[in-house]
Amino acid sequence: MTEDAERSEGAGEGETPPVHGVRVRPATTQDLPVMAGLLVRLKRLNEEFDPLLKVREDAEEKAEKVLTADLGQVQALLLVAEGTGPDEGKVVGVSRALVRERPFYLPEREGVIQDIYLLPAYRRRRVGEYLLSETVRQLKAKGASLVTAEFPAQNQIATRFYAKRGFRPIVATHAKRL
Repeated sequence: MTEDAERSEGAGEGETPPVHGVRVRPATTQDLPVMAGLLVRLKRLNEEFDPLLKVREDAEEKAEKVLTADLGQVQALLLVAEGTGPDEGKVVGVSRALVRERPFYLPEREGVIQDIYLLPAYRRRRVGEYLLSETVRQLKAKGASLVTAEFPAQNQIATRFYAKRGFRPIVATHAKRL
């Protein structure tokens, strides 16, 4: 049996087989409310790292709108990590990414990981690494030849997570409140 056949055995269309108590699958409209809640949790965590990332009162409503728009975009990628076993069907993590053109650089198509979030109980069990690897794999399938991750510069947890997996900084965004 090939590695690809082994990976897909027992998994539904677009899903990956369970690993570390979760399976990763494409998000559906039914997932949007839970995904929005998880994204807002991530944004609140970001707020702890930098006061310029103050979360709005209507963040959950905005998150649902953004996720709904993403579901309709060919270049967008929304994945959920869903529990197996006792947590069967429970969305425990989310990945939000897109493929965009790089008009001035090679490679021309970049996969941009905009958000990855896991519930705390699923951290430090390699679930984040699994969700990241599935995100990268599917961005590559969408034509990306480079993958980047966007996260707050002060977030040392994310910095270490991505650096440990071979990511390095290539651009910086600087801000000043007006």
